[in-house]
Formats: sequence, C-alpha cells, structure tokens
Amino acid sequence: MVYRLIIVLFFFSFGAFSQQNFIKHKISQGDNLSVIAKKYGVKVKEITDANPNAPKILKLNSILLIPNKNKNTSKAKPSELAINNTSFDISSGTHEVAAKETLWGISKKYNISVDDLKKANPLLETEGLKIGQQIVIPSNNIASVDEKTNQNVPELVVADVELTREVKAKETKYGISKEYGISVAELERQNPSIKRKMPVGYVLKIRVPKEKLDVIQAAKTIQESNENVVSSLSQIAETAPEIKKDSTYIRSIGSHSGLIDQIIANATENIGIRYRSGGTTKAGFDCSGLMFCTFGNFDIKLPRSSIEQSRIGTKIASDEAQKGDLIFFRTNGRRHINHVGMVVENVDGEIKFVHSSTHGGVMISSTKEPYYTRTFSQVNRVLE
Repeated sequence: MVYRLIIVLFFFSFGAFSQQNFIKHKISQGDNLSVIAKKYGVKVKEITDANPNAPKILKLNSILLIPNKNKNTSKAKPSELAINNTSFDISSGTHEVAAKETLWGISKKYNISVDDLKKANPLLETEGLKIGQQIVIPSNNIASVDEKTNQNVPELVVADVELTREVKAKETKYGISKEYGISVAELERQNPSIKRKMPVGYVLKIRVPKEKLDVIQAAKTIQESNENVVSSLSQIAETAPEIKKDSTYIRSIGSHSGLIDQIIANATENIGIRYRSGGTTKAGFDCSGLMFCTFGNFDIKLPRSSIEQSRIGTKIASDEAQKGDLIFFRTNGRRHINHVGMVVENVDGEIKFVHSSTHGGVMISSTKEPYYTRTFSQVNRVLE
C-alpha cells in the first residue's frame, strides 16, 4: 500500500513539474518556429528539443510544448507586479489575439478599459497588437477594496446606439470595423448579409456603446474633411502628367497618406488566405499576385512578377522605408529577386511588411526575423 502511494505521489509531482516548465501552444495560421520562439522569448532549438517528434512543417491546430521562461514569476515581490503605480491581479488569465481584433473590442469583451490593458501590457504602446499574441487581462483591485469596505457600487449600464452606414466604393470590412472600434467578426455578426460579399451602397446597421458615440461622430467629421482634401488633390493630380521611369509608371498621390492607408487595409484584409502559385484571387495569392491585385483595386497598375516590380519606382535606403513601399527579397539562395511584400510599418530599423508566404499564406512578417534579414534585397517607392 505504501509502495503504491509513493508511485502515485511521484507521477503527481512529475505532472506538476511538467506543467510548470512548459506552455502548450496551438499552431495557428501563419505560425512558424521563428515567430513562435520570438513570441515566447525562447530559442528555436529549445522548441525543437522540447518537441523531438514534431514534423518539420507545422500542422494547423497541432500542439507544441514551449519551455516556460516565466516559471518563477509567481515568486516575484508584489512591488514587481505594480505597473505605473497601479496594481493588478493577473490571475484572471490571458487572451490570445485573433486576426483583425482591436484593443477596444478586447476591452469591451472583458469589461475593462483600454488604458488598463495598456498598463498591464506596456509593449502594446510601442508594438501594438499582433496575431497570436498572449496579452494579460487584468482584474482591477478596486473591486476587492469595495467588497472589504462593504460599499455597494451600482453597476454602470451603458445602452447601445444603432447607427447606419452606407458602403462606399473600394471600402473594406476591415476599414469600416476599425472606424467604429469593432472587429470584422462583430461587424459580420451584426450584418449577416455581408459575410460573403459587401456590395457598394449596402446600408450597414452598427451598434456601439452610447459613451463612444461622440468619439465616432468626431472621427467621422475629420474623415469627411480629409475626403474633401483627397478629392481636391485627386483633381489636381488628374491634370498633372504621370512620371515615366524604366518603361513603367509611378503613381503621384501628393503628401496625403489616406490612400496608402486604404491600400494597406485592403492587403491586410487577406491575412490568412493561402499561398497559391500564380494566384490573384481570394482562392489564393502568390507574392507578386497579392501586390498586383491590391494596387489594381485602386487603379494603380503594377507589373505581374516580383522581378519586374523591382524595376519600377525609386530605389531607397531601407531606413527610409515608409508605408506603401515595396520590399524585395532573394530567397532560397537565388541570385535574382523572387519575393515581394508591402511595407506597413518602419520603427527603429524594423520593417514590418504584408506578403504572401509559401509556408503561411498572406501574413505580416518582420525584417528582424533571421530569414528575412538574410535574404533582404531592396526597397522601392512606387507611390510619390
């Protein structure tokens, strides 16, 4: 009897030790070992050592064991958990960021403020949300203080307001959902008819909290003002000649960045769509096909192949890269350019770009990833 008890205690201790030393990660669209290692702050070799039987090509929804670098966090002093003089209880758990989610949408889901989310996750201020990122969902200690002092705080009930919104030409679900601070999934839930297609002229019904109405209306006023500016610039641009270079054309858009933001939103709306050689539709894109199709949606014609796209526009230094520039690579040890993406951000020398990857489909990657650091070739500006 004593012998059996010892065996049971041994396996219980081993199980607890294993759970403490490893984190389970579910493979999602766009994951690779480099991305996962960076996410958890470990080395790729540590992941492969912990998963010797894992296949070289990761399967969607399969589970990887990640070495737990934060296993001693629970021993930290209370003062180490204080952020900006505000204490949070992180026992309420974490949230994995899905595609196209916003901070406002997550804060509404967990009934907390956006400021509390940023205080509990300081990197959100500089890096923003990333797909698959695990963020801390704090539980403010104010509630427990109220219970101790026997103060009954009435629950604040905020009514929703229903707004209507007509879909304009070339608008995307991502752009409209961002305008109202909701996710694309929430926009489709409120308007089931647009799940497959969102036709121009369709009148959307969007419910938002009453407290957010003033912010939305102010933003809409600014947007309408910007649209008037864009309209004026477009009229001027129509009378100006296009610039010919290397037998191709550069699109002149002046100093206004609204068009570039729309182009980026149109490209990122395809995140998660699979890679398909020669593909130029939502059934699948190759890298140059994604650029050709995205710019074409805004009447900007690009050549079809990545090598031809690398010959247009103006070649610039990587540290001068801006949103909307094309970024090129020589992958698989090739001598010629064979891969292209579009810059969505350039912060402190790290360029993030949207592209269609053979191993992950349409996704956002970074030049800080070793593979792209090694294969980087050049940046071209095609919008001036």
